[in-house]
Formats: sequence, structure tokens, C-alpha cells
Amino acid sequence: MLRWLRNSFLTGIVIATPLGVTALLIISFVGYVDRVVKPMIPARYNPETYLPGDFTIPGLGVAIAVVLLTALGALAANIFGRSIIQVGERLLESVPLVRNVYGALKQIVETVFSGKQNSFKEVVLTEYPMKGLYVVAFVSAEGNSTLKEKIADDVIGLFVPTTPNPTSGFLLYTSRANTIPVDMSVEEAAKLIISFGMVTPDKLPSDVQESLPDAVKPSQT
Repeated sequence: MLRWLRNSFLTGIVIATPLGVTALLIISFVGYVDRVVKPMIPARYNPETYLPGDFTIPGLGVAIAVVLLTALGALAANIFGRSIIQVGERLLESVPLVRNVYGALKQIVETVFSGKQNSFKEVVLTEYPMKGLYVVAFVSAEGNSTLKEKIADDVIGLFVPTTPNPTSGFLLYTSRANTIPVDMSVEEAAKLIISFGMVTPDKLPSDVQESLPDAVKPSQT
């Protein structure tokens, strides 16, 4: 009976924890957007102005932000809108510090949402920080001509995420010959990193598996 109660309790934790954390993140995000967007809405156009008492509409700021972003995208799709945006970009590029920040952010966002780059679509292993130690890395980009001249013709950029937060990490440049391809998706690699390696690395190359301690080798069952 006690074993059944313990197993049931642990099963409940396994089910409730990801649901609770996901719900908390969504609620926090919606609340943050609401706090930022709602004060920008004139009182006469804010539906909450006409509601009784202190009643609020959860997600109103998110809905308005989605509408505004959609309208901005539609505006940018025509010649008139593109002309306005180009004028604004030229103004930003005339400011020394601002143009560097804006240019970098624009390039990152375009890379992430365009789907035309090979960034973060390939998982590899590379020895770091010393021989015999492997880290999971994502191929971010091929090296440019300057890097090829300084390092190697097959130089690539690697993003090495940190555990347990894969959104932070550092950038390495190395020859592709120094990497080992892994039959693993970016999502699977992220799970491996988030779980502190507790997710069984059953897709690691056989030579790397053999170098792992028995405690973390993939199960053969």
C-alpha cells in the first residue's frame, strides 16, 4: 500500500510539474505584455475603462500586440510602408551606438525567422576544453573568408550551450574535422542539456559511447 501511494505521488509530480511550469511561464509572459502594452492604450479605446469595478481582461495586451505587429507586417509588405521603414532604418544607422545594436538584433531575428539558414539545425560533438572531454554543440554558421584564412578552409561556428539553460553559452570556431556529427535533433540535444545529461545519450557515436563512464552509457535493453 505504501509503495502504491509513493508511486502514485511521484507520478503526480511528474505529470503536474511540467504542466505547472508551462502554465506559470505563460501566465508570467501574458502578465508582462499586459503591463507593458495596456498603459499605452488611450483610456477611451481601452475596453477595461467601460467595465464595472476593477475588472480586467487577461491577455488584452497580448491581443493588441498581435494586432499591431500584424498591421506593421502588412504595412511593410507594400511599397509605401517599405519606404517609411527604410527611412527609419537610415536614421537609426546614423547613430553610432544604436546602429550596431539594431543591426545585430535585426540580423539575429531575420536568421531565426527566415528559415533559410542552417543555423542550429545540426548537432555535433567537439572536444573541449581538453582532449577526451566532449561537449554538445550546435553548428551556427560556416566561417567567412577571414576565418578560413586564419583557421581552416572548413571552419565553422559552434554554439556551445550551458547546462541546464541552453539559451546561454559561448561561441567557438574550429575546423569541421574537429567535430563529430551526432544523429540527434536540436530539440533532443536541448533535452540532454536541460536534464544535466540524465536523458540517455543513445544516439552518440559508438566511439564516444565507449569513452563514457558505465554510469552514463546508454542501456542496451
